[in-house]
Amino acid sequence: MSGAAKQDHDFTPPPGGEFLGHPKALWNLFGTEFWERFMYYGMRAMLAVHVAAAFFAHLGPGADAQASVTYGGFTSLVYMTGILGGFVADRILGYQRSIMLGGVLMAIGSYMLMAPDLTTFVMGLAVLVVGNGLFKPNISTMVGKLYAPGDARRDSGFTIFYMGINAGALVAPIVCSAWIGATYGYRWGFFAAGTGMLLGLVMFQVLKAWLGRVGTAPEGAEGYGPMAKVAIGAVLLAIPAYFLLDVSWQNEFAARFAEGSALGWVFGTFGLLGLILVLMLVGLAAYFVTSGIRSGERVQMQRYIAMLILFAANILFWALFEQAGSSLNFLARDYVDMPTVFGTTVHFTIFQSVNPVFIILLAPVFAWLWVRLDRADWNPSIPRKFAFGLAGAALGFWVLVFAIEQMATETGRISWIWLTLTYLLHTMGELCLSPIGLAMVTKLAAPRETGLAMGGWFLSIAMANYVAGLLAAEAAGGGAEAGGGLAQYAMVFDQLFLLGIVIAVLFFLAAPLINKLMHGVK
Repeated sequence: MSGAAKQDHDFTPPPGGEFLGHPKALWNLFGTEFWERFMYYGMRAMLAVHVAAAFFAHLGPGADAQASVTYGGFTSLVYMTGILGGFVADRILGYQRSIMLGGVLMAIGSYMLMAPDLTTFVMGLAVLVVGNGLFKPNISTMVGKLYAPGDARRDSGFTIFYMGINAGALVAPIVCSAWIGATYGYRWGFFAAGTGMLLGLVMFQVLKAWLGRVGTAPEGAEGYGPMAKVAIGAVLLAIPAYFLLDVSWQNEFAARFAEGSALGWVFGTFGLLGLILVLMLVGLAAYFVTSGIRSGERVQMQRYIAMLILFAANILFWALFEQAGSSLNFLARDYVDMPTVFGTTVHFTIFQSVNPVFIILLAPVFAWLWVRLDRADWNPSIPRKFAFGLAGAALGFWVLVFAIEQMATETGRISWIWLTLTYLLHTMGELCLSPIGLAMVTKLAAPRETGLAMGGWFLSIAMANYVAGLLAAEAAGGGAEAGGGLAQYAMVFDQLFLLGIVIAVLFFLAAPLINKLMHGVK
């Protein structure tokens, strides 16, 4: 009762005025997020292929593998910095100023990607990582702050916001990569992405009055002083981020620090970033287990165990799913026959828009399906939805293996239809797992630790993206010149299919046991 009262007291409503039944401020955040996702997915669509061509071409068949590792490290760090960004917004800047500073940094980082030298390019990625940490978690939090506790419009508000995310992700690869990047060069595609971020910031600032006091600076943290301190801290944080992304520096570090030792093998195999992620995940798991024991509540202890088990499934799913920007992009570039529209062959990076198209089309269907199944008492449990998600990701790779082995042309290419079907299966798997997982975290964690648990969820995705980079390096690393090529993709994708489907079956069979650990959470 007292907690509810506190929430009502802390709620700061936005200024009056609605559009389509929601606070006008929602549409400011919708548009700002659209442009931020335009920047991110536009840049991501061409990141790996640009890095391979511009900086690692001298490696020959190993260029794609090296680029895949860089890509995986970047997407991993993007998810790691969200916890710190949320802390800064809560305690120092407030959400509005965190979003503005994060957006400025991301625009600067995007423009730095136009640089012809690898050092400036990697530093641009590091600046993007820090900016994303300040921006991404905090704009999502602000959406929730527009609605009073118990407001029935909250879920539909997040649904509208989610459409902004996917609309930006849909348009960005078409504009930044398939059009500007393919026509004028990828560097100008990065310029377009950064300009999109600036448009989002202009929109956010022009319509800021719609937000009112929502997300303003905490009491006592007003003024330019905190902003200057965080900006300096962001620049300093970009330095270690740079070294974590610089693969050549990590290799040299491993050779000098522990050559010939077990630790040197760990660095050489997983990299410094991978080792940090493993240690963070182990520490997080230890914290939740210890917290469950100290609580003295057997139910909470077992719920944390169930949550950690589902985190493991989340890592595997996203490691498979996040092949989209790396190995599947390289496959499309080299071995997929693209369709011709109005006499022009469609650019291969258009596939980066396929997932958001399917999300927009299928998300309402899945939302309806879960409600319908629940009414019929057939709604699958959370662990079984995770199993279906893993199965969708695995079957997507089986489709590609089948196409490569049975349907490839004499020139060693496959139809674009097969890759589209893979993205469809992966999207269906995502809809079974991703939104369900977010809700699962809020239900299984103790109220006082929900924020940390959500940070753990995103940390597991960070680990998944790093692993995805290693897997993509293996898939794309053979190269035609090294005797690999399409056969190399088929071999690795077949292994990913077997791994995914075996784990999916195990999760399906273990669902009753995991449900017992969850103690009624559905």
